[in-house]
Amino acid sequence: MKYILITLSIIITFWTLLTYYVEQPGPAKAWYLDSTYHAKKILIVFDPDPIYNLDEQVCLSFGKGLVNKNIGVTVVTVAAVDQINLNSFDGYVLCANTYNWSPDWAIVNLVESSNFIKAKPVIAITLGSGSTQQSQSAFENILVEQGGILIHSTSMWLMRPNDEERMEYDNVEVAKSIAYQKGMQLADSILTSR
Repeated sequence: MKYILITLSIIITFWTLLTYYVEQPGPAKAWYLDSTYHAKKILIVFDPDPIYNLDEQVCLSFGKGLVNKNIGVTVVTVAAVDQINLNSFDGYVLCANTYNWSPDWAIVNLVESSNFIKAKPVIAITLGSGSTQQSQSAFENILVEQGGILIHSTSMWLMRPNDEERMEYDNVEVAKSIAYQKGMQLADSILTSR
């Protein structure tokens, strides 16, 4: 019994430390993706995962899909939002990492601490190793509770196949391809949903 308690204590301590490590806000970064002509601007926000950068790759790919449809795109990390006017965009793509079956604290705190998505079109992207259903549902509820017009929600995974018909391809590359296609497909929806 003593060894079981010691083992459990070690596991709980390790899990708690790991949780606090991955939940710390990442560095401030910004990318400005542009097209030769754009009448509309979309903001994509994510908080970088300190171990894998699937979130950065997916967000940039989604943004490139929007740019392909002549939309101006700014991609920022949560730590960089103070460098821009959050209310100056026509729509938002918000990306949450999944930790402990929940969306990451940084993106949730940003959404809950300001009203920039109120009455604006929002697309939710939820990322995780493989199980994101609970996190995705929680993230969707938060966005709706804060007044966002949720027009689409999707999830992508680091380890679980993103497309079972492309199992022979690198899963991250598949996620980036899917994000790019969704950016192009959802461009009109995000701009006409008001």
